Amino acid sequence: MNTLELRRRLLRLRRRIASKRPRFRRQESWRYARIKESWRRPRGIDSKMRLKRKGWPPSPSVGYRSPRAVRGLHPSGYEEVLVHNVGDLAAVDPETQAVRIAGAVGARKRALILAEAGRRGIKVLNPGLVEEEVEEIEP
Repeated sequence: MNTLELRRRLLRLRRRIASKRPRFRRQESWRYARIKESWRRPRGIDSKMRLKRKGWPPSPSVGYRSPRAVRGLHPSGYEEVLVHNVGDLAAVDPETQAVRIAGAVGARKRALILAEAGRRGIKVLNPGLVEEEVEEIEP
């Protein structure tokens, strides 16, 4: 089995594992309005959640992780590379990496990056809507 097939298989496995992964909630967040749901590790000495008692929500553990080979990859299987200008495209490998254009990049520079990425055959994950300039002729 070559590496591309293996990566596709592991991405499918990662998707299946993620679909079974519960939403980890902070202990007692459902009870008090002042406690937000974002995960914090339970550290109390008598904490039932820390002791992983039956009837309490699950805690993150190693069994919920995805395979190491595909950890951190985009769902398409590419490794994401953040790009701020056209020069950053020189270091991108089109076979294994895809480009995400930084949020602070404006429309003009975005159009240049998209054009250069198209020439080099690089996948852009967030192309956005770049409108081409159209000259209107008044009658």
